[in-house]
Amino acid sequence: MDFMNLDVPLAARIRPLNLEEFFGQEHLLIQNGPLRNAITLGNPHSMILWGPPGTGKTTLAKIIASAAHAQFLTFSAVMSGIKDIREAITIAKKKQETKYQKTILFIDEVHRFNKAQQDAFLPFVEDGTIIFIGATTENPSFEINNALLSRCRVYQLKSLNEQDVIKIIDRALKDPKGGYGSKTIEMENTLKARLAKFSDGDSRQALNLLEILITHAKLKDEETLLITEEMLNKALSSGLHRFDKGGDIFYDQISALHKAVRGSSPSGALYWFTRMIEGGCDPYYIARRALRMASEDVGNSDPFALTLTLSAYQTYERLGSPEGELALAHAILYLASCPKSNAVYTAYKAAAKEVQDLGSLEVPLHVRNAPTPLMKKLGYGKEYRYDHDEEYAFAAGQTYFPDQIGEREYYYPTERGREKKIKEYLEFLKTLIKK
Repeated sequence: MDFMNLDVPLAARIRPLNLEEFFGQEHLLIQNGPLRNAITLGNPHSMILWGPPGTGKTTLAKIIASAAHAQFLTFSAVMSGIKDIREAITIAKKKQETKYQKTILFIDEVHRFNKAQQDAFLPFVEDGTIIFIGATTENPSFEINNALLSRCRVYQLKSLNEQDVIKIIDRALKDPKGGYGSKTIEMENTLKARLAKFSDGDSRQALNLLEILITHAKLKDEETLLITEEMLNKALSSGLHRFDKGGDIFYDQISALHKAVRGSSPSGALYWFTRMIEGGCDPYYIARRALRMASEDVGNSDPFALTLTLSAYQTYERLGSPEGELALAHAILYLASCPKSNAVYTAYKAAAKEVQDLGSLEVPLHVRNAPTPLMKKLGYGKEYRYDHDEEYAFAAGQTYFPDQIGEREYYYPTERGREKKIKEYLEFLKTLIKK
């Protein structure tokens, strides 16, 4: 094949040079929007581009620099340090002094810079020496220093939809910069759609797979290479989905799973459980979160939920993958199907807050244990009433809180599930106290 420039990945060879070649992120590039104006007017500002992989963060930064005729300096936070930043600032100052040219300093994966490294940009963003553009897959609110964040505008990029990815695939197949020489690449529309769907909104993944397909394409005739369904099936056989084990996508998906359980949507919960498992999430993490859900969102409305979930956890420990995932799915479906109550969770938080606020109050004498004569002499256990000796096994009116605060009530059972019975029983005990 008379390809050229194959030492450079396809995604880099055909990277868009202007907005006409760029697909996706319409919500950011609307007419008269701040980002489009920054590009079309050639007047960029410091910004954070936040979004999933393969959504165009680096490409947009380069388009912005090109439109402004600015010097473009790029660093990866993984590979660079403060020394590199200082060198970049020196270069920027020289350009500013000699050619009056703006410098855009682009930092990929800026969330990986520590506080000191991020702070190193501040004076030069402030005085205009550089226009700072950071790219991150992580939520800037958590990963970027407030001082730097306050000097930047945050733009959130979204995963590309399938139609946008298909447009990118079409462009890649036709772009002379693709390096196919005089060859034409043929690929049926249905195969493009499958590749776009598989890429899961990540254009880079789509183009990397497309490059593999092109490399192994069959020679249809002297002028044409053909990508077949068989080739695509082999390329997609890994079945991978985008899943960030430590970033926003991870937390977004576990949040969706938890909320689907809380919202009593068994099918929704199973969908997110499966998405996480198929994406490579540690099943033990989901099992631990499910135990939390059993107490936080089900509680005493169905006390068996905690037992079943713990059993599912232990079943997974014994079976491992892939057999053990079924037990976890069993627990997730049960939790989502239970009557819901956060009364245990609310009671625990209320009690914890009061303990923190009131400090270490002394235990009342009548509920202290008295294993020695001295303790008995001091009044430990005096006037304690043994509940099993009284009617209904309940010492009506006996108190258990520190003397300084009197009686408190944290737990308010709901009318749902088993908790309805608990509520009725506690109400009955209150009537005994009032007698």
